[in-house]
Amino acid sequence: MEKLNPEILKSKQHFEILDGLRGVAALAVVTFHFMEMVYFDYSKNFIAHGFLAVDFFFCLSGFVIGYAYDDRIGKIGVWAFFKSRLIRLQPLVILGSALGLFTFLFDPFGGNAGLYDTGKIILLFICSILLIPFPVMQERGFNLFGLNAPAWSLFWEYIANICYAFVLYRIGRRFLLILTILAAGGICFLSYRAGNLMGGWGGPNFWDGAIRIAYSFLAGLLIYKSNWIIRSKIGFLGLS
Repeated sequence: MEKLNPEILKSKQHFEILDGLRGVAALAVVTFHFMEMVYFDYSKNFIAHGFLAVDFFFCLSGFVIGYAYDDRIGKIGVWAFFKSRLIRLQPLVILGSALGLFTFLFDPFGGNAGLYDTGKIILLFICSILLIPFPVMQERGFNLFGLNAPAWSLFWEYIANICYAFVLYRIGRRFLLILTILAAGGICFLSYRAGNLMGGWGGPNFWDGAIRIAYSFLAGLLIYKSNWIIRSKIGFLGLS
């Protein structure tokens, strides 16, 4: 088996500004979900659009994946790409699923473990760690992954990575622009039909997630391929 040149596998320049943006977006999502418990009426929630930080994560992922792999995925191969993504993402999925199972079984206030037999709980856990959507928990809004609710975004992240590895990295900027425009049309239609862009996390709104990841990931990849990058020597502070 031919060994890869270490230079190919070497990490590229790290953008500290992206770490800052990730941190702000993560805080926005956490604050949004906390405020959901305080204000059931979104019009009273000062961060009612905080869920859009997830779409920002998808967009950032498109940019970072393109930046990190566009010029070397053909050299390292698709399976090496998938291996690197599994190493980066899957430990979080497994840890979240394990913590979710623990709290589900032992939380005296909201676990509801008595509603499910042992076989169903095992199946829920297996589907959770393998990211196989299994929206059967009614008391949890039919979330795609009842034991690890946030994993829905990682599920769509994996879908985007698969599309990138087999299709997106091969196409030119013009065709990518067309796909992004079509996805933007899908986002507009979804927003009109559903009245919001909050879906993708549960069984009833499963396909909303496909539209959200399609537009955001493609937009991020297009930004990279178009070299729409503003360079700043002061990093994250340059946004203030």
